Amino acid sequence: MFEGKKSMVNNIDDIGDDHIGSSAKTPLRNDAFDLSDEEKINRIQKSVKEILDTLGMDLTDDSLKGTPKRVAKAYVNEVFGGLNPANKPRLSTFDNNYKYGEMLVEKNIVVYSTCEHHLLPIVGRAHVAYISNGKVIGLSKMNRIVDYYARRPQVQERLTMQVVQALQEAMGTENVACVIDAKHLCVNSRGIRDIESSTVTSEFGGKFKEKEIKREFLDYIKMDTEFE
Repeated sequence: MFEGKKSMVNNIDDIGDDHIGSSAKTPLRNDAFDLSDEEKINRIQKSVKEILDTLGMDLTDDSLKGTPKRVAKAYVNEVFGGLNPANKPRLSTFDNNYKYGEMLVEKNIVVYSTCEHHLLPIVGRAHVAYISNGKVIGLSKMNRIVDYYARRPQVQERLTMQVVQALQEAMGTENVACVIDAKHLCVNSRGIRDIESSTVTSEFGGKFKEKEIKREFLDYIKMDTEFE
């Protein structure tokens, strides 16, 4: 038994920063939403207090005494708010009455997420595109779906796939693509501490798998669209 536990711990250490996932679904237990948000906040508050206390922090100090509650509220309501399906944005679609047949690209969508290996920030940009199959979607919905799936413990590969799959389902077409370029603070601020590197992931569906269509999408991403 002891050897088995020791082997498991060593295996976790060996994995390190490697991005390992079993599927495109976020790994949640079946009882993930049995507790109310307030109950979760109370539990997390106690846990954060214990962590800070273990580190030797003086929790009677004015600057620290409210930290456990602030962290707990931020985790449940903001940072990990995308875990709760009740927060998923409604992806309203409309008939493509103007018969627009080319790709639509939403560039430079801000990504704020959290690495599920060290619970450190992932910060970057997402570029999302689709080719209509008779339906169009509000532009802000593309931003909102990126934000929703980003607000949970993540690996970037899974986030990229989840964005594409959500839009494919909403629009009834496989013709959706997403590229994410992001910095991981688990790499930039700890371990190797390489502040220059970033991670790029992509997911191409339907027509975006075709070489020319994929090239067109990537060219749009490189376009300078800054305005004075």
